[in-house]
Amino acid sequence: MTAKPLIALAMGDPAGISPELTAKLVVQDDIRARSRLVVIGGRRVFDEGARIAGIRPELTTVEQGSDFRAAEGETLFVDLGLLDPAEVERGTASLAGGRFALANYRHALEFGRDGRVDAVCFTPFNKQAMRLARADYDDEIAFSAEIVGLKTAASEFNVLDRLWNARVTSHIPLKDVAGRLSGERIHRALKLTDTCMRNAGFARPRIAVAGLNPHAGDGGNFGREEIDIIAPVVSAAQREDIDAEGPFPADTVFLRAKGGAFDAVLTMYHDQGQIAMKLMGFDRGVTLLGGFPFPICTPAHGTAYDIAGQGIASIGASRAAMLLAAEMAARRGA
Repeated sequence: MTAKPLIALAMGDPAGISPELTAKLVVQDDIRARSRLVVIGGRRVFDEGARIAGIRPELTTVEQGSDFRAAEGETLFVDLGLLDPAEVERGTASLAGGRFALANYRHALEFGRDGRVDAVCFTPFNKQAMRLARADYDDEIAFSAEIVGLKTAASEFNVLDRLWNARVTSHIPLKDVAGRLSGERIHRALKLTDTCMRNAGFARPRIAVAGLNPHAGDGGNFGREEIDIIAPVVSAAQREDIDAEGPFPADTVFLRAKGGAFDAVLTMYHDQGQIAMKLMGFDRGVTLLGGFPFPICTPAHGTAYDIAGQGIASIGASRAAMLLAAEMAARRGA
């Protein structure tokens, strides 16, 4: 491993702010100080992003099969040459845009899978475009697991500064959540949360577990999932030396976590945690795909079609994603 972790940065949806963000990221001094980058995408699309950002980054173009660790140049670029920026209609999801993002991300994952890079990051995707390019595209977790060949549990985490949000269920209809909750799924989510947070530097992460129902069921008056399913799993996790507490009412647990009582909140479904985390720091939030053999990080926000091409996209969340990936890769390497 090189002295600094090597991160593959896949360019995301070309119709949004991803080209601009990618260009801005490669010139950040703190990112360059903690990592080396291999940008994967289309050089013409990247150059258009740099023009929008008003910068002229220095990049070294290399072949896909190159030894990235031995290659000269601080920032490397793998040009897949898939798209002409003149063909991109800003602010519009398209088949071409989805193919571009999918190809870039696939290559980045393959580089991580084969040990050629130490972490993978990507600028925002648009799921509509991804599904135009691949009809069975569900989310980044399923696609990443397929490419990497992962057979064990993986999950999406939201990270805001030092506060983490994990979830038991993710991209499913709300009407299906209660039926998907089981002691096995909650236990698996708790163990994965504990493991991933330890890999990120937490000695013994303090995990609060949210209830499913209003007021965490109010002693069974509003549902029994907390009594019959969630609480027994929390007790079992404690016996395994996982520092878990709960279940707590979901409408107050994030206040306690924000105040420093917990390092993470495990929620039962997607929006139960996403709303709280994005309200607290939309411009700094990071999405981490945990459970993979290398860190995979991206900003928690989307493609921001409404401001594409204006040069005003904030790099706060993307920068945080890169720095988290670098930190986790460095710990793994050490």
